[in-house]
Amino acid sequence: MTIYQVLCLTGVPALILAVFKYLWSQIKHNAEDSKALKAGIQALLRAQMISDFNKYSEKGYAPIYARDNFENCWKQYHSLRVFSTTTGRSAPRG
Repeated sequence: MTIYQVLCLTGVPALILAVFKYLWSQIKHNAEDSKALKAGIQALLRAQMISDFNKYSEKGYAPIYARDNFENCWKQYHSLRVFSTTTGRSAPRG
């Protein structure tokens, strides 16, 4: 065997393995980032809904636009399905 053949037998598979390892780490990192973003957005939506509820509970009424906004926040909050604080467990997927 020549040096070129030895390098081809060891170098190319190692290079392919390194590329796949890098791609896998990027996919894993993106999944973690996505989960963190979902949790953060869900927390912001929850805080907004609580704030709106407290505001309009004190007034004793809520205008139509406020109700529509609250319902939209509620739908988006539950569509994220990160963690349901009302049930104390993860929301079902699908």
